[in-house]
Amino acid sequence: MSRVGASRVDLARGSLAAFAGDTMIGYMKIRYKPTAAEVHRVFLDGGVHPDHRRRGIGTALVEAGVAAAKVLHARHHPGLRLAVDVHRPEHIAGLAELMRSQGFAPVRFFRRMERPLGDVAPVNARIEPWSEETDEDFRRVRNAAFADCWGAVPMPPDMWRNKIVNQTFRPEVSFLHRDAAGVPVGLLVTLSWDADTEATGVRDAHFMIVGTLPEHRRRGIATALLAHASSAAKERGYDRASLVVDSASPSGASGVFERAGFVPKAPYVRWALEA
Repeated sequence: MSRVGASRVDLARGSLAAFAGDTMIGYMKIRYKPTAAEVHRVFLDGGVHPDHRRRGIGTALVEAGVAAAKVLHARHHPGLRLAVDVHRPEHIAGLAELMRSQGFAPVRFFRRMERPLGDVAPVNARIEPWSEETDEDFRRVRNAAFADCWGAVPMPPDMWRNKIVNQTFRPEVSFLHRDAAGVPVGLLVTLSWDADTEATGVRDAHFMIVGTLPEHRRRGIATALLAHASSAAKERGYDRASLVVDSASPSGASGVFERAGFVPKAPYVRWALEA
């Protein structure tokens, strides 16, 4: 095994790859949060090539990931409780068995939803695209809109730039909604991965963030943003829109997305280990 690099991680302490000869067959990557309250939730990402599963590689990578999470937690948030999270599709063979064998338990359930980009009605609303000048409005609305959501923490400017406004960000399909007084009250942020398009032949506009300030919910703001962004995505050659929703979202997001034409697809499970 050898180290593998990726942005947004402590490369020396939080990444590992497994090789068969010169071919990488598995990896793990840790993402820790620069800000946290009460519980520091560290994300453990990774996978093993299907041809090399059931050989103990996944177990070794998970064990290494948990150990790395403890090291990074001790460096950044030693006074808080640590939870190691794994967020993966439910259908992966052997995943549930592996997670339970390492002490993880399912704590939350999510669903990927998709809609084809057919005819989308234009929207008459105070919606504007992302720009350098409105970037801070986007970040502030995101933090306020997700303050009551499970596992969410405020994003400081550096984390926002690192995680959201990066090479996968699509500013031309990301929008801010203002009320009649010009105050920003909702947002939609789109990401897209060129590698996925190349592998699948489907150009997907992934609505990574859809949020409305709590005091402005149930006024059609999210619906307007979804319609506006779907129309913009279609005009720019995207084939499909997608998003992931928390099944227990306090905003009732699942119903909003279904009414906007999104259909439930792959379920995801959030596994957690209180370490």
